[in-house]
Amino acid sequence: MLATTRHAPGAKTAAPIDATLPDAASMYAALAARDEGFVGVFYVGVRTTGIFCRPGCPARTPLRTNCEFFASATGAMQAGYRPCRRCRPMHAGVRHPDWAQSLLDRLEHSPERPITKSEVRALGVDPATASRYFKARLGATLPALVRARLLGCALRWIREGQRVSTVAMRSGFRSESGFRKAVAEVFGATPMRAARDGAEPIVATWLDTPLGPMLAAASERGVCMLEFVDRRALAEQVRSLRVRLGRPIVPGSHPHLRKLQRELDAYFTDPRAGFSVPLHMPGSPFQEDVWRVLGSIEAGATITYAQVAGAIGRVSAVRAVARAIGENRLAILVPCHRVIGSAGDLTGYAGGVWRKRRLLDHEGAAMTPAPASKNRSRRRPSVHARPDLFSA
Repeated sequence: MLATTRHAPGAKTAAPIDATLPDAASMYAALAARDEGFVGVFYVGVRTTGIFCRPGCPARTPLRTNCEFFASATGAMQAGYRPCRRCRPMHAGVRHPDWAQSLLDRLEHSPERPITKSEVRALGVDPATASRYFKARLGATLPALVRARLLGCALRWIREGQRVSTVAMRSGFRSESGFRKAVAEVFGATPMRAARDGAEPIVATWLDTPLGPMLAAASERGVCMLEFVDRRALAEQVRSLRVRLGRPIVPGSHPHLRKLQRELDAYFTDPRAGFSVPLHMPGSPFQEDVWRVLGSIEAGATITYAQVAGAIGRVSAVRAVARAIGENRLAILVPCHRVIGSAGDLTGYAGGVWRKRRLLDHEGAAMTPAPASKNRSRRRPSVHARPDLFSA
């Protein structure tokens, strides 16, 4: 199970930090910056007040020497700390600021009505700030999200039998040609063809996990992204997914994402619960070969980069294999954290080596990789049997 530490508030000497947490400097920097990307990753107990907070707490940042870090709210309470009344850490799951959630709700319920700058300012937020916020978290500015959501609705109206000219006016475009140009820019096709082909925006949302919030996205074929929101290359992963599928990414809810949240909850209770949610992860033939091998590694087992290269018949392509593993967009679901160095070292992990350690500890994995022959002889999991797993 995911570990916590137990300390007594007010101790004169610094208590050791849980080895599965990020380093103390990174956690304190996130605390000082009120970085909500670390919500759920750690909690901080303040010795001078006897309270504990989550990252992003609006209270004044305590001195580093007065801080103790915990992997869970339960651990902080067991150490004698009480919850902060300002940031309410016991209720801090994955959530946007009130103003951002208000805009997302408005976009979900009234996508055909543009969100104006005055509407954003009425929430006490500068429009440029709002756009930067959504760009960092969902890969697109607020105007881009609004347009993508609107065009997605427009294609549905066309599929329902409405004329393109009628839909263009209903969508707020001044001319049909302007509407056609916008659809072509976003979906790469005419409105009628995009509607006929079933083009839909990719739907994205944040999901809560014991290791911190993750950005999840799904198409009609399945989950196509699951990444920790503090991953440095997240913006590039979002961009590459948008380019690969030729579709915009919009915030919202989706049946695949709801199922994914349930299965993630089950995994963090029992690592052998498994996943049955459909996956949609197109890539190059080489990448797909590598990702299939990752999908065959059972919970509790590990494999080396060289063994992955051998499993796809490319024994000399270890570096290329490592790159393909780093380009995996489905953390946990396609378990790249189960790939370790030949000496049993953890090597790198896009979500942070500390997360890799916690995942392997949770699964009860030994740091010695299983023999290559054993990995090759394993029956591949059911996700590999689905022909659309890596479909383009």
